[in-house]
Amino acid sequence: MSTERTAPAGVVVDDAPAGRPVLSDLAVGQVLAERRFHFERDTLVRYAAASGDFNAIHYRDDVAAEVGLPGVLAHGMLTMGTAVQVVVDWVGDPGLVVDYRVRFTRPIVVDPREGADVDVVAKVGEIDSDAGAARIDLTVTVAGQAVLGKAQARVSLV
Repeated sequence: MSTERTAPAGVVVDDAPAGRPVLSDLAVGQVLAERRFHFERDTLVRYAAASGDFNAIHYRDDVAAEVGLPGVLAHGMLTMGTAVQVVVDWVGDPGLVVDYRVRFTRPIVVDPREGADVDVVAKVGEIDSDAGAARIDLTVTVAGQAVLGKAQARVSLV
């Protein structure tokens, strides 16, 4: 007996664990998710507490200016972790993300009043049917400028 469910991003799943996408339903170039995240200064302070990274460039304008930065910067690992969250939400299980890599291309300046909007688009980059895996390419931008380059997550869908 077949059960049909709808997974994140509208992928139809047939006889797979609840919410898990099926490799054969994917196509290279298919957009899986688009999401905007908003960083504020308190986001940075909370991340600093969780990660233990209390470098003052992440919360003090005066220190950022002293070292020649245009303002307080978001943590690189916060950006990296936030970006992959769209893949985790789509696949439904963080354990299915078996590889993740990025290049940091531009820092994110978090304005004290406006914050910063981080836009993430997840798209199927490659399908490896033999391995039962897919490469998900992430485009991560702030104000239209890339902040992560070659952001790629590999997910296992066996």
